[in-house]
Amino acid sequence: MRSIITLPATSEALAFDGEPSAAELDVIELEMPLIEAEIDLLDVEIDLLDRPATVLDERRIRRARNRVLAERRNLTNRATETTGGAA
Repeated sequence: MRSIITLPATSEALAFDGEPSAAELDVIELEMPLIEAEIDLLDVEIDLLDRPATVLDERRIRRARNRVLAERRNLTNRATETTGGAA
């Protein structure tokens, strides 16, 4: 039978308070337009769960999907601009 050996806690592990770092908050802020676009798409899809889609609903879905794709493109372009690499 193997025994479990506990390692001493490092000062870095003790300093972690469970909150996101400034760098993580910056990334979230950068991704916020995409997050909002995905939420809007999800709202449209939820609205259509219990009824058939009309022509207007199809336009709403298409518009929301296009917005998500545009925000993904924008986020990718911003990421490649900051790293200086090609996608």
